[in-house]
Amino acid sequence: MRRSTILAPLLIPTALVAADLPAPVTDDDYRPVRISEAWLGQQLFYDPILSGNREVACASCHHPEFGTGDGLSLGLGDGGIGMGPKRTPNPDNMPEQRIPRNAQALWNLGAHEFRVMFHDGRVEIREDGSIRTPLGQDMVEDFASLLSAQTMFPVLSADEMAGHHQENEISTAVRQGRLTGEGGAWDLIARRVAGVEGYAQSFPAVYADIETSEDITFTRISDAIAAFIEFEWRSDQSPFDAYLRGEDALSTEAERGMTLFYGEAGCAECHSGKFQTDHGFHAMGDVQLGPGKAAAFESHARDEGRMRVTGDPADAFAFRTPSLRNVALTSPYGHAGAYDELAAYLRHHVDPRAKLESYETSAVLPALQTEDWRILSDSDERAAIAAAVHRAPAPLDEGEIAALVAFLEALTDPAAREGRLGIPASVPSGLPVPTP
Repeated sequence: MRRSTILAPLLIPTALVAADLPAPVTDDDYRPVRISEAWLGQQLFYDPILSGNREVACASCHHPEFGTGDGLSLGLGDGGIGMGPKRTPNPDNMPEQRIPRNAQALWNLGAHEFRVMFHDGRVEIREDGSIRTPLGQDMVEDFASLLSAQTMFPVLSADEMAGHHQENEISTAVRQGRLTGEGGAWDLIARRVAGVEGYAQSFPAVYADIETSEDITFTRISDAIAAFIEFEWRSDQSPFDAYLRGEDALSTEAERGMTLFYGEAGCAECHSGKFQTDHGFHAMGDVQLGPGKAAAFESHARDEGRMRVTGDPADAFAFRTPSLRNVALTSPYGHAGAYDELAAYLRHHVDPRAKLESYETSAVLPALQTEDWRILSDSDERAAIAAAVHRAPAPLDEGEIAALVAFLEALTDPAAREGRLGIPASVPSGLPVPTP
């Protein structure tokens, strides 16, 4: 069916035409998911067995209660107790630092168009169809999807899931650079999983290439987790989706916000397409806080974003355009989570240079003895971030900001918010399931 016949012309504001709006999302936009694989992935996603100290699960930082994030500006992985804004450092295993970037939402990552992962795009599909990762040729192959390849990395991070040097066999392997192959970090995790009776029975039932528990690999573990994420948090049943399908109208305020979004406010220049992202990288003067991203031999607290991947100075302080699906649920905002309110983050986007200079903290940070404001307190560092911004200010009054927020709230999908498989009551390892 042609898009012009799907859209109800009378619902389109006179300031817009059908061509200004994305086509409705359809099943063809997604990879197919096997429900048996998604069920297995659900167990693994909520199971702390994948972390070095068996204390952190994927769900610890990506929980549906917090919009598939963690409700924090910068989270605490290994060494944290509790969940969300109530998470605190464990005095018996203090974190060395905060996780350097805000936990990203997991909505619609099963859609074909998602070809880059992480804030800086360091895991991506190249034009020739191959996958680029920070490990290059050392990365194991045969993942089912780009999302599966991305899933393999948090378990290697000392601050996220692995734990720190000599705390456990996983963190020791990571510190020694033993990641792939027999006895590497991924293999050690796979052997843990294989040693659990429930998983030893489930994997052969799901994957034809696994006959016994000895055949379980971390690639298959990550495939299952990816399948769960793709199934659980597919999101295309919001009021905006109903509007695009000609099934319902938006509220007056949301419609006004949509007109601004796809019109004079210019939001759709970057937040384009069916999932409100161009999947590109843009320098928007985001406030930098926390430890930043530095190599082991560096001591700065900078986060230069995409430039860390490409080495191109033109990419300095540029970060991936996030999809805006369910954005009202995913506070705090920004690659470092500097804003806890959506309206405040929109005001920053209106005039990034000015807001960078006048920023008053609204970050959500668990108490930890760290130097969180090194960059913001350095005028030269602030100037460098501001200089990378090439977008001219786009003045909007408070009424227009409110209208944009109303439209963004119309991107909230009740079905995705509730989830499809939900949170398991228990996991095969017997370890505690992360719950707020």
